[in-house]
Amino acid sequence: MPPKLQVIELDARYGPRHVLYDVSLDIPDSAVTAIIGPSGCGKSTFLRCLNRLHEETPGASSTGRILLDGEDLRSKDAVSVRFRVGMVFQKPTPFPNLSIYENVAAGLRLLGVRRREELDDGVVDALLHAGLWEEVENDIDAPGTSLSGGQQQRLCIARALAVRPEVLLMDEPCSALDPIATHKIESLILKLKREYTVVIVTHNLAQARRVSDHTAFFYLGKLVEFGPTSKVFEQPTEKLTENYVTGRFG
Repeated sequence: MPPKLQVIELDARYGPRHVLYDVSLDIPDSAVTAIIGPSGCGKSTFLRCLNRLHEETPGASSTGRILLDGEDLRSKDAVSVRFRVGMVFQKPTPFPNLSIYENVAAGLRLLGVRRREELDDGVVDALLHAGLWEEVENDIDAPGTSLSGGQQQRLCIARALAVRPEVLLMDEPCSALDPIATHKIESLILKLKREYTVVIVTHNLAQARRVSDHTAFFYLGKLVEFGPTSKVFEQPTEKLTENYVTGRFG
């Protein structure tokens, strides 16, 4: 099966500071790929490059190619790219002053959906996929910010899923959550890979082992090793990878 995303010779900078060096990586379809590595190694920058958010940072630049189903995303309008490659951030970010319903409907409205019945169907479907519908169906008009932290994160996932992206990027989605909320997000990720390609940045090595099919280890802006998660953790090719996954540094 061809890869869903192909990253080819990606370099990224913040002004003069070099952050990613010549990264090439094939991300498999309908699977979870974890990006691991110590703080400051370029994990989040790599993720932001995948849907062209990196270039919106003042002074930021990148070179290389990112292909989605063989199409170069750099040749596409950035907004249209983000409908196909959605993103969930580290801290839950429900839109302030908007209801649960309107948080999820926001992307659909941007796509031009206006009919109430179509909006209703899209909102319910997204909340079902995010595992949140049963918890909010009787309070759909309540503010999104009234939810717990874990629920807010699943609301943000629902918002991303509403426009039916092909790829879902998740940047440390559980770092601000308690263990119960984390378990719900991890269970959700395992379900989502049936329909989506998921790429997750995580500092939690145990989490990477639990949820991912493939793992990429980054160090000082370089891709050190990539492969099936079981191999990366149990039989790494590189000594640097072994030292990191066994806790000798990081």
